[in-house]
Amino acid sequence: MKMERHLPADILKPFVEHYLFIESEQGMENRVLPDTSVVMSFRYRGTISDEVAGIKNNLPGTVITGLRKSVRLINYLAQAATLLVIFKPGGAAPFFKEPLHEIFGVSLALDDLIGRQKVAEIEEQLNEVNDSFQRIAIVERFLLSRLYHAKADSLIQQTIRQIRMGKGMVRIKDLVSTLPISHDPFEKRFRKITGTSPKQFSSIVRLRNLIENYNPTVDLTEAALSAGYFDQAHFIKDFRTFTGQTPYEFFRSTIYW
Repeated sequence: MKMERHLPADILKPFVEHYLFIESEQGMENRVLPDTSVVMSFRYRGTISDEVAGIKNNLPGTVITGLRKSVRLINYLAQAATLLVIFKPGGAAPFFKEPLHEIFGVSLALDDLIGRQKVAEIEEQLNEVNDSFQRIAIVERFLLSRLYHAKADSLIQQTIRQIRMGKGMVRIKDLVSTLPISHDPFEKRFRKITGTSPKQFSSIVRLRNLIENYNPTVDLTEAALSAGYFDQAHFIKDFRTFTGQTPYEFFRSTIYW
């Protein structure tokens, strides 16, 4: 397996976190946990499939994947290769007219949003080059041609920062009380831009923070309490949905993103 990360051009930095190349010589499986980033993928070689809730599907060449609340398995056959665009939280919205919550929990062929002809042009160009930087240049030209809004929504970005600073343990009601907007319009705006509700977004942040900062010397029950879980059964249920495993199984064996 070969993985390369690249940063976006300056004009795209407010929206794109990084690009990630994944190339598999002999085939592999990645366990992908829920995250707060919408991801766009451009497969330029081989076959890639995913598995969600036990259902396997071969993925189209160019895919956009929305936020989700459950684990996803990505299977790369031998010689498969793809370029991923990892958007910042809320960063994909300026490139699409459609509200992003409509793709929550799914991986959708990009054709369904922008038309087959344009996607076919990008796929053909990517297949004709053999250099990572050339592929990034092709994708960046495509992204710039789709940039409908030059700036991210400052109010939603502010709330995203507050949720992340609070490690997902933020009362949405309290958060909205500090904003110049009422709850229902805020919720609708947040869902449209980030791809999910403030509550679900906070839940993803909370569990990822717990996993990324897990210390095996700390009792798991104590770690769950520190993350704001006061019901162990609720914590284990959420964790299994999120990772596909119990906390014990996950921290003993899993490799994840």
